[in-house]
Amino acid sequence: MIPIRAESDAAAGTETQLSALPLTAYRSAVALDEPFLPTAAPATAARLDAHVRSALHLLSADPAVPRLGLRSDSLRHLTNADADTARRVLRALLTVRDPGPLPKGADRELDALLGAERNLRPTVSVRELPTIEEEFHGTPSQAAAETVLWRGDITTLAADAVVNAANSQLLGCFRPLHPCIDNALHNAAGPHLRDDCHTITTAQGAVEPAGTAKITRGYHLPARYVLHTVGPVIQGRPRAHDAQVLASSYRACLDLAAEVETIRTLAFCAISTGVFGYPKEEAAPVALHTVADWIAAYPGRFDRVVFTVFEDDDERAYRNALCVGARP
Repeated sequence: MIPIRAESDAAAGTETQLSALPLTAYRSAVALDEPFLPTAAPATAARLDAHVRSALHLLSADPAVPRLGLRSDSLRHLTNADADTARRVLRALLTVRDPGPLPKGADRELDALLGAERNLRPTVSVRELPTIEEEFHGTPSQAAAETVLWRGDITTLAADAVVNAANSQLLGCFRPLHPCIDNALHNAAGPHLRDDCHTITTAQGAVEPAGTAKITRGYHLPARYVLHTVGPVIQGRPRAHDAQVLASSYRACLDLAAEVETIRTLAFCAISTGVFGYPKEEAAPVALHTVADWIAAYPGRFDRVVFTVFEDDDERAYRNALCVGARP
């Protein structure tokens, strides 16, 4: 077993020492080692809209409905709304909904719907992606044989675990249809992901400190686990301390994933480079060097570590960092 690094790192600070909850304190509470067993089989494509409307009907009395500017009866009678509109309303409702038990029958409707949507999305196997060594000949990256740069939708990656760039509340994004990675992962995984995060933060008794990580099951994602980490929030230019906190987020995810023996492949998102404001060109070298140093310290622990990017400038930042010092 690889030991967790001590939280005495200067970047972590006293708050992290007092607030960060170890895996042993919540592992059984979120049933981390139990396989997720949906309450219903995935629906057929032809039945998707029926499950959407049934779920909306069952959730029509939820306290979250008024937050969308809607009334209960408007959810129960979506007869005039097209299928896409109905699905967006359901997604928005689940985004603003507090953690907690679903109404009777809603679990089955959502499991059938989310399972079907997972089957309809293309799934990408991490083990079939070319490594950085194969794609970037001559790169000076120390972990080129074990790491991958991949551009795409992280919710389609068949990795053992994927990393979510979370906020300090750790409950996901509550902004309907907001295009952040936090929202995307919670939407695809389903509402039990928020429930697990709530269980963890309740046990912790405090918000999640920056530079640390927690782990839950992945539910309807192709990945079995999700690692949630809070990166630094940048106002203006990043300072040396910000780079230390960003590196701590990557190390915390690697340390925590290493505690779960079944995790052999791990996919990172670009932590803190979205709404948290970390400049992408400066974040990419921190990510690459931190992961390479960890792999050098614990060779063979992971088969593949993926740096997942989504936009042009994300990919460009990593490519530039990988090509610095490369042989012609």
